[in-house]
Amino acid sequence: MEIQSAFNAGVQGFQQAKENANQAAADIVASTTIESESNQTTSTEVTSEVTSQVATKTDAPELNQAIVDLKVAEYQAKSSAEVIKTADETLGTLLDVTA
Repeated sequence: MEIQSAFNAGVQGFQQAKENANQAAADIVASTTIESESNQTTSTEVTSEVTSQVATKTDAPELNQAIVDLKVAEYQAKSSAEVIKTADETLGTLLDVTA
C-alpha cells in the first residue's frame, strides 16, 4: 500500500466520521425536539397529547440509536486519525532512511 493511499484512506474515513456525527447529532436534536413539543401541549389537546406520547415512546429507540451512532462516529474519527498519524510516521521513517 502506498503512503499516499494511506493518507487518502485516513482522510476519507475522517470525512465519513464527520458526516455520520452530523447526522447523529441532527437525529438527536429531532428526537428531543419532538419530546419538548409534546410536553408543551395544552389540556384541551388531550387526543393529540396521547398521540404524541405514543410517538415519543416509539422514538426512544431512535434516540438511543442516534447516541450509539454518535459514539461510533467518534471511534471512526479516532481510528482515521491514527491511520493518518501512522502514514505520516512511515513517511518520516522512509525519509530518514533514504537521507
